[in-house]
Amino acid sequence: MTSLALLVHSSDQDLLASRHGHPITAGQFLADARRLAAALPAGRHVLNACADRYRFAVGFAAALLADKISLLPPTLTPEMVRQVQAFAPDVFCLSDQAQPVALPRLAWADAMAAACPAPATGQDVPWDVPRIPASRTAAIMFTSGSTGTPVAHRKSWASLVRGAKAEAGRLNLLDGRRHSIVSTVPPQHMFGFESTVLLPLQSGTVLGAAHPFYPADICTALAAAARPRMLVTTPVHLKALLASGLDVPPVDLLLSATAALPLQLALAAEARLQAPLLEIYGSTETGQIATRRLSRGEAWTLLPDVGLSTAQGQAWASGGHVEQAMPLADELEVLPGSRFLLHGRTADLVNIAGKRSSLGYLNHQLAAIPGVLDGAFFMPDEQGDSVARLMAFVVAPGLAAPALLAALRERIDTIFIPRPLVLVEALPRNSTGKLPREALLALAQQHLRKRPAHAP
Repeated sequence: MTSLALLVHSSDQDLLASRHGHPITAGQFLADARRLAAALPAGRHVLNACADRYRFAVGFAAALLADKISLLPPTLTPEMVRQVQAFAPDVFCLSDQAQPVALPRLAWADAMAAACPAPATGQDVPWDVPRIPASRTAAIMFTSGSTGTPVAHRKSWASLVRGAKAEAGRLNLLDGRRHSIVSTVPPQHMFGFESTVLLPLQSGTVLGAAHPFYPADICTALAAAARPRMLVTTPVHLKALLASGLDVPPVDLLLSATAALPLQLALAAEARLQAPLLEIYGSTETGQIATRRLSRGEAWTLLPDVGLSTAQGQAWASGGHVEQAMPLADELEVLPGSRFLLHGRTADLVNIAGKRSSLGYLNHQLAAIPGVLDGAFFMPDEQGDSVARLMAFVVAPGLAAPALLAALRERIDTIFIPRPLVLVEALPRNSTGKLPREALLALAQQHLRKRPAHAP
């Protein structure tokens, strides 16, 4: 296997994407990609910051055609951008809107205006899909920084294609029907990249250009998408959608990732939306490696040819599209039949006075308290001789801290009661609903600066 096709579409007239209600064919997509590829500057590395999912996909394809590498950090904070530039000094930023990024910038509109129009495909022009060397580094993903300094992970074109095809097979998207994809997840995130960009290119599903965030926007995007349609989302967005009380247009498949779903939310989503809800398990390092339908059971099933092994108390994934054995940051219980149970992140384990719990479990109990809209426990690092204490940040309008603490005592061991519990208007979640450790640390430091010196 020396090369793999950029697209699986068999005709230039095949539908590939939908943008603002207008269909976009595979032929138009390739014409746009070739046109943009001709306008890319000399740098080898492209930071693709396009918010429009179609433009992002064209930018990714253009980089492949121009033998460039797409860099996909999860955020564009100044520190993240500095780290990306240190990693690739020749990097430039491709964007379709104003971005406060201290990098050489190529504006989408300027690039497309300056490029010579690519020849249009038609019945008299042979349909020629570009092939990309299988071993070429197509993208470099960066960890989210939830537990430490972001690390770069190279993804070959072969690994990305294999992963997308494995996902398409697991989701039954190869049955001849053309699912429309609506997603609340940005394409720069590993989940969004695999399930909303690579999946359409390698399965024939229809890429939705929009990036709806609020419940009303999600409903609008779903109503505009042809059926069958799939909503690719996160637990945070799904919870907000169900709580909105809006009349959600029918969906045929729900797909969630970035955090394990609570069973109650999974059951409520399937009952309300009348569609099966599947979850993706994976990481930046491995990409997607397993799925489950929580309403049918807690166990995850690995994707084809992916295997798990354990060494020195740590789980490792390898095989299939995972090109080299990679350690997993979660506590897993390996089961027969390519299945496993997830018991939480290793970094989330909390040990206080010999008693163990996990931040995931504590967060679940906090979120289950009536009136709590959002919340997160946080364990600061120990400094000097001071002992780190669990903290909790809670969004609960109308509830006071004493009432919340009393409710927590009914649910968790007293030793894990947060000291302090801080009421906030909102948590600093990123676009995928995650809470990077750095953001929680900043919130903790902000609270500690305000706290009186005599406070416990």
